[in-house]
Amino acid sequence: MSVQAPHLFSSDFLWGAATAAYQIEGAHLKHGKTLSVVEKNMNKNYADPSIASGHYQYWEKDIALMKELGLKAYRFSISWPRILPDGRGKINQEGVDFYRKLINKLKEYEIEPIVTIYHFDLPQCLQEEYGGWSSRKVIDDFEAYCQVLFTYFDDVNYWLTINEQSNMFQLPYLMEFNPDIPLEKQKYEMNHIMTLAHAKAIHLCRTLLPNAKIGPALGIIPNYPASPKPEDTLAARHADEMRTYLFMDLYMKGEYRPFVWNYLVENGIEPTVEPEDMTCIQSAKPDFIGINYYQSRVVKFIPEDADKKELKLNYDGQDDDTQYDNTPGLFEGMTNPFTPKTRWDWEIDPIGFRYILNELYDRYQVPLMITENGLGTLDELTADKQIHDQERIDFLRDHIWQLQLAIKDGVEVWGYMPWSFIDLLSTSSGFRKRYGFVYIDRDDKDIKTLERIKKDSFFWYQKVIASNGCQL
Repeated sequence: MSVQAPHLFSSDFLWGAATAAYQIEGAHLKHGKTLSVVEKNMNKNYADPSIASGHYQYWEKDIALMKELGLKAYRFSISWPRILPDGRGKINQEGVDFYRKLINKLKEYEIEPIVTIYHFDLPQCLQEEYGGWSSRKVIDDFEAYCQVLFTYFDDVNYWLTINEQSNMFQLPYLMEFNPDIPLEKQKYEMNHIMTLAHAKAIHLCRTLLPNAKIGPALGIIPNYPASPKPEDTLAARHADEMRTYLFMDLYMKGEYRPFVWNYLVENGIEPTVEPEDMTCIQSAKPDFIGINYYQSRVVKFIPEDADKKELKLNYDGQDDDTQYDNTPGLFEGMTNPFTPKTRWDWEIDPIGFRYILNELYDRYQVPLMITENGLGTLDELTADKQIHDQERIDFLRDHIWQLQLAIKDGVEVWGYMPWSFIDLLSTSSGFRKRYGFVYIDRDDKDIKTLERIKKDSFFWYQKVIASNGCQL
């Protein structure tokens, strides 16, 4: 279906796509690179990161495909342990050279590099040495890592500090926790330390790269009340406070929301805040906010004596027992009967996209950049090497339409980076769950040829970009 849209995107709008190092590069223990926490903890039922999408080997071919697609920008992450194999100290020149070549080629093709500093890949050696994000020692190491990036890649104009800080709380394979310390206490301690690291990165960027723009990338899920009951409406508010505005207010205002802080204190899980912490955070206001949006959620109130549930993901698209997390006394997630679902049971809610963009822009009055948005599903390669992914086209078309309406509402948006440019190693579901515009000929058990094959969505998005969003 072809939909003509109003012309609402600026002439310099950054049409792009996104990936992450550990999911695409491969060569995870080669060319000087060491292991990261997320690579160590990936689901063993699926492919490992040793090959991934083979991007470390085929990067030139991949960037040529980006040029063919017409990308104006490419969001990718730099692997901390590829740059600093020991987490600090000696620089791995092979790693620096790889990203230098990548950035040079992107610029040659007039594709704006948008670099994520940290996308879940803490060097495992730092985890083993002092507990990673549970220790304030990581702040200095992270700042030193940032200094290397800002020095060697000083021609990058857009930086993202930390990807999905909020999601790292809920998914244990993205962090490692000390079993001797209460889990909730650790989570909020780590969050505070990570926010300080984010602030240090912004301060350093302002000093070394005064013309660059820098901000966080946060996973956002708007919460709707399950019913008009006042207690469900309040539950939705509390879910937004705990899952979104805790992080956003720290980033944008340098403060803990009173409701959240009071909840943490009442439950004895508040982080340690040293005298200069909040001054450091408050003085590091981002230039923009990166938004990763995939779905919305419905919540209801649950009493304090309810059983605590931990988040259970639907790993393979066949598990009907997806479990929504809860916070007894505040809220419990549940399915939305009014929205369709992906094959992984995620709500498909384009209108929620417009809603949350308006909410965030109204609250914080800084530009937004869509740093992830996409559909993970089961793509089938036909006998004549075609991938007819109309389901993905429909998803993206509907979200871009709502993005235009948000811009019409007055929201300032700099760019749109769908997840993902190419099929990559899904953190929870391997190569079974595919997101890309470009198909990778491999699966979880067989590396096959790693051939790059353009999907129907590739040609569709190519037209969207060429028309600057007018032809959907």
